[in-house]
Amino acid sequence: MRRTTARPGSVPAGPGPGLGPGLGTAQGTPVPDGPAEPEQASAAPAGQVLRTEFPFELPRGYVDDSGTVHRHGVMRLATARDELIPLRDVRVQENPAYLSVVLLGRVITRLGTLPMVHDGVVENMFASDLAFLQDFYRQVNAEGHTRAGVTCPHCEQPFEVELGGSRLGES
Repeated sequence: MRRTTARPGSVPAGPGPGLGPGLGTAQGTPVPDGPAEPEQASAAPAGQVLRTEFPFELPRGYVDDSGTVHRHGVMRLATARDELIPLRDVRVQENPAYLSVVLLGRVITRLGTLPMVHDGVVENMFASDLAFLQDFYRQVNAEGHTRAGVTCPHCEQPFEVELGGSRLGES
């Protein structure tokens, strides 16, 4: 059953931007279903606002067909759906390493002046930019932390361990 109005102080439920009826576009901009409720966004204390988009700058930049270099972009938080849908992709089933390309194509909402970012764009990026985006994805979706400080039980020396999986979508 779908609610048409939200209760005061509640957070609307549903898939992420661009993933359902009345929610977003390919660029991740929300499209309201009904009357806007601007007081709802300002009612939440500053410490409880969830940041869902993160700007980045590619080390080299994506070069489009006309030779324009695109370096500045925005990545949104991934949803469970973002990580599940690529698993049905034939390219991912044939080559699991392709998962990161398809996944990044879903969560990068802007890149330079490109009208749309998709897996074909990610597929044609330089390897250094792809590696940067894979690391950035892990940081963004692990609340900024992919390493944890620990102490050796034998010598009591502090060191860091990597918490993230070896490929996107793994943890």
